[in-house]
Amino acid sequence: MNLRQLNYIEKGINWIHDKLNEKQFLIFSSILVGVSAGLAAVILKSFVHWIRLYLMEDLLFNFEFKYIYLLMPVIGIALTVIITKKFFKGNLHKGTDNILFAIAKKSSFIPFNQMYSHIITSGITVGFGGSLGLESPIVSTGSAIGSNYAKRYRLGYKERTLLLAAGAAGGIAGAFNAPIAGILFALEVLLVDINITAFIPLLIASASGALISKIVLQESILLYFKLKLPFDYHNLPFYIILGLIAGLVSLYHINFFEKVDKWMKGIKSATARVLVAGILLASLFAIFPTLFGEGYDSIKNLADIQPQLLYKQSVFSEFINNQWMVLLFVFATFLVKAMAVGLTLGSGGNGGNFAPSLFIGAYMGFTFSFLLKLLGFHNIPVTNFILVGMAGTLCGVFHAPLTAIFLIAEITGGYELIIPLMVVSSISYVVVKYYHPESADVRKLKKRGTVISEDKDTSILGKIEIHSLIEHDFIKINPDEKLRDIVEKIKESKRNIFPVVNKNNKLVGIITLDHIKTEMFNQELYDSVIAKELMQKPETRIKYNEDIFSIMKKFEESGQWNLPVTEKGLYVGFLSKSGILTKYRDELLASV
Repeated sequence: MNLRQLNYIEKGINWIHDKLNEKQFLIFSSILVGVSAGLAAVILKSFVHWIRLYLMEDLLFNFEFKYIYLLMPVIGIALTVIITKKFFKGNLHKGTDNILFAIAKKSSFIPFNQMYSHIITSGITVGFGGSLGLESPIVSTGSAIGSNYAKRYRLGYKERTLLLAAGAAGGIAGAFNAPIAGILFALEVLLVDINITAFIPLLIASASGALISKIVLQESILLYFKLKLPFDYHNLPFYIILGLIAGLVSLYHINFFEKVDKWMKGIKSATARVLVAGILLASLFAIFPTLFGEGYDSIKNLADIQPQLLYKQSVFSEFINNQWMVLLFVFATFLVKAMAVGLTLGSGGNGGNFAPSLFIGAYMGFTFSFLLKLLGFHNIPVTNFILVGMAGTLCGVFHAPLTAIFLIAEITGGYELIIPLMVVSSISYVVVKYYHPESADVRKLKKRGTVISEDKDTSILGKIEIHSLIEHDFIKINPDEKLRDIVEKIKESKRNIFPVVNKNNKLVGIITLDHIKTEMFNQELYDSVIAKELMQKPETRIKYNEDIFSIMKKFEESGQWNLPVTEKGLYVGFLSKSGILTKYRDELLASV
């Protein structure tokens, strides 16, 4: 498609924009965004499949040294780091938390380059064997498509946020051919509050993304299963136990992954990070080969009850000679998955935790059900426990029970397992919520001073960018200035508050008109009284990077309407309570 054709398309969209009302154009836009996000998912999945098919199978496996593939992840991570640094200024804005940050603090504006940067970098990372998933980059890409489309056609904040979420829904739907899961992901993970009018564009975008996936992608590329055994209510106690285990495994995965990721990022040299990750990943892959890449093929092998394929290329394959050893190998594989994910992401690779959470759920479900089999419970449907386990850990890692339930229901082609899916997901969710009330993404945002809440007032207040509200037009007074000079400055000012600042710009006090009225009208004091004697020390100060909720608490406790802002003791300006409330009102009106 050349530039002239793009101009024709844009003119066509502008013409349609003029002919339709706002709601109609939003519906039309959701179709375009959904199709685009679905195409992005198809392109990324196909890109990774192409790398794996032509690079790994046709090229590398022709070498006599069968373990040469162990070198590929470090090459993929190194390429990702180089591309990120050279073309994207060293910052990819990875993860769902950056999308939430854009919604909360950037008025849902996402940089233009995120429409393609994640496809390139995550495709290389995962295609070369990085132990991550593609769904998070797909969500980032789809969200960027929706945001930039809305920006291009000058849509408001509410519509821009909705199309951002529609892009994410279309991306998830396209990645799994699961439209309902796409909608629910957008609702549970990205959007704080929703009404029925906003639900329709999400539905249309998600359906459009899934349709593109169904038309283009082959079933072998998608994660898809066919149920062999129906749900047996006699196994309900085992599903309850599986739910508890899923919650604990989710907590383990989150905590261990975060520790490894933090440790990797603590290595200052990018080259050293890549080399350390490459050596450790190669060691892990040599022992546990299914950690290589997304791992979806190995999940299908487990679902087909072919665990022997998991350790076929392992250096320890000859030692796995009975069913108990198979069980131990599968158990160890999902335990070290968190390390592989942390190493890949912390060293500079691009990807997400969506596929890893499904991976550990499948392996956990197999471990538990296979153990029951070995203990004499012969009527345990192993495949069903694998699928339900996937929902349990996906729910636990992302705090998204509905997404987990309906994703597994859709990729299995029906709702035969809906009861155990609901049981396991809800129990896992309760367990994780007890220890981690907020998801990992929300915790990351809190560290950045951003609050995401289901309460609309709290959410809107959290969107306010305090730095832009700091007022600087206050006339400074030196501590040694005489009252005569102070009066002259008062004549020139429209303010009734004056910061007293020393030569180092340190705030030492405040002078207000209400407190010096008597002195102002006594000219005998003009040359004998100085600012230091008139000022009051500020009892309450606001730190420059303080969060909005702490600031509002200080306004309430102090009873003041203007408070000074300092950074490391140095004067910056003043914040006005009325200014914050005015901004809150504007944000509230914009969200209606």
